[in-house]
Amino acid sequence: MTQIDSLFVTRLYRAALSERGKPIDTAELEHTCLSIAADDDAGHDWCEENAYPGYTSYASLDDLPWRFPVFKDLVKVLNKHVADFAKDLALDLDGKKLKLDSLWINILPTGGTHASHIHPHSVISGTTYVSMPDGASALKLEDPRSARMMAAPPRTADAPRELRSFVYVAPEVGDVLLWESWLRHEVPLNMADSERISVSFNYSW
Repeated sequence: MTQIDSLFVTRLYRAALSERGKPIDTAELEHTCLSIAADDDAGHDWCEENAYPGYTSYASLDDLPWRFPVFKDLVKVLNKHVADFAKDLALDLDGKKLKLDSLWINILPTGGTHASHIHPHSVISGTTYVSMPDGASALKLEDPRSARMMAAPPRTADAPRELRSFVYVAPEVGDVLLWESWLRHEVPLNMADSERISVSFNYSW
């Protein structure tokens, strides 16, 4: 009897923030993100020096949950989602919890992209979506085996989702996506007429 199993599965967690903990006011979160961006000269300087399109607080602000109540509430909700995902992944945490390591704002303008990357020194990474206008970029996830495929032919256009080399996920405002930090991902060209706003984060052990 022929048997074909799926091995070494890559998990992607998707949920509404509101499913766990105190509801987050996404309008307040969006207003806060824009206010922070307007005042963060160091962040804009870093973006300009590194040719980063739009704005990120990644290199300039590392204490958003301490500064702003909406981010403090957000972290409490994210902690619960991350704990759920860690359980699903069957991670042996040796009685410890995964802890927020970093959290930052991303504001991607029309025509902006974020190149393919991973998040080293973390266990779980993710993003929650604050503003996703029509035409805003989906998240592009890459098959982690790509570098080992060597001379393999491409997949057919109608290949099942779990066999594709790239998977595109179009989140909605209020969604949270989580993945293991080694999973390579990118944000393709933002085709929307307005800014795509998100908050990304890393959890370490």
